[in-house]
Amino acid sequence: MENRELIRQSKRLARVLRHAPGSVGITLDPAGWADVEDLLAALGMSRATLARVVAENGKSRYAFDDTGTRVRASQGHSVPVELGLPPAEPPALLYHGTVAAALPAIRAEGLRPMARHHVHLSATRETAVVVGARRGKPVVLTVDAAAMVVDGHVFHVSANGVWLVAHVPVGYFDLA
Repeated sequence: MENRELIRQSKRLARVLRHAPGSVGITLDPAGWADVEDLLAALGMSRATLARVVAENGKSRYAFDDTGTRVRASQGHSVPVELGLPPAEPPALLYHGTVAAALPAIRAEGLRPMARHHVHLSATRETAVVVGARRGKPVVLTVDAAAMVVDGHVFHVSANGVWLVAHVPVGYFDLA
């Protein structure tokens, strides 16, 4: 399978596992897991293709459970799920990639999860640049995660290393 087809299948999987499982007639359990056999039947996808999408996704967006019978998106859901991620101690600084057009709202309201469950933060500036570049010229915000922890904000880290927090209020970030 060529890379372009793998990317297409990954985007299709993201839509189903993060945002619209009902669009193909499957349901996610409360933790976001989908039955692999049901998913394969609904998508008309082979197990080999699913395994490649999960294994070769550059951002490790998906994971199989320990039995290999269930699969889920690591984060980024807009449908109700509870990933069961324990609280985690973040590095002192985290980063958020965005575009200049989003800055007025961010300066007024902070970083909000929008349609997702959490704000997504990166452990490196370089990763945040890549994330921000998806929608145009990237702007990177530096988040004072250490101060947020002191003030009672709870962080989680997904299986693929994305840092998650409910909200980053104004005052905890600067342009990097």
